[in-house]
Amino acid sequence: MHNRIWVPAAFMFEHGIVLLNEPMEADTHELIAKLTERKYKKPFVFEDGMVRRLYFTVPNVQSEMAIRTPNALTLAYTQAMMGFMLFTPAPRHILIVGLGGGSLTKFCYHRLPTARITTVELNPAVIAFGDLFEIPPQNTRNTLVQCDAVDYIAGMTERSDVILLDGCDGEGIAPAFCNEGFYRGVHARLDVDGVVAMNLAGPIEVRRAHVKVLTRAFGPRLLINHVRDGNQVVFAFKNPEFSPEWPAIERKAAWLMKRHGLDFLSLARGLRNTQRGPPGSLW
Repeated sequence: MHNRIWVPAAFMFEHGIVLLNEPMEADTHELIAKLTERKYKKPFVFEDGMVRRLYFTVPNVQSEMAIRTPNALTLAYTQAMMGFMLFTPAPRHILIVGLGGGSLTKFCYHRLPTARITTVELNPAVIAFGDLFEIPPQNTRNTLVQCDAVDYIAGMTERSDVILLDGCDGEGIAPAFCNEGFYRGVHARLDVDGVVAMNLAGPIEVRRAHVKVLTRAFGPRLLINHVRDGNQVVFAFKNPEFSPEWPAIERKAAWLMKRHGLDFLSLARGLRNTQRGPPGSLW
């Protein structure tokens, strides 16, 4: 059991409570002051009876779970990340970088029963909230590893069909990822027809820097989806000759919509329009 206390969420201007992994004897007035002044250095969870959200800093939501439907994807960017299924609908192994509230891990675990899922998370304070977000237990299909993703990927001996990069700090994409060596390592750990989906979050200049480095590792055949919550999701492919056959992909999207309930068709059409656009239209 974790030491966990709660404080009112008034500093967030929302009705609810904030859950903190702190000793029971901690000074709640001091904690509220740190939260209000954005000086609290650990992740925390907001709950209002309907949703639970993981935060590193306010107002940036790291993860969200609807309490009544804990395995659903409520944030637009997480739904967009599942767009990898347009290209790899039945993966054997999915590597997820960044646990957060476990939205991607849970959805993949419950919706793709033949896939093995490995989730890598650096921060033990994030993992400590796993019970609140109903993370599936570890077993032969589901593995959670607490370590630096840069080191983990560098040491991988197996390949993955899909790699989901969702490692963020309080400002956006983890700075350690903005390195050509890291993305070349990701490229090397993909199967021959593998796909990467990456959450682009944070300042626009940071996103551009990551796309430039990603392009040097994977080549120019990137697809970028503009997500309604302000994020972007970029898809990169191991096969240098990859060329999407959009009519077939849209037929697959319609089937995936019926099976999984996500709007894959709009995602497919958005990606197709992005590919048609002129250079610079991604931004």
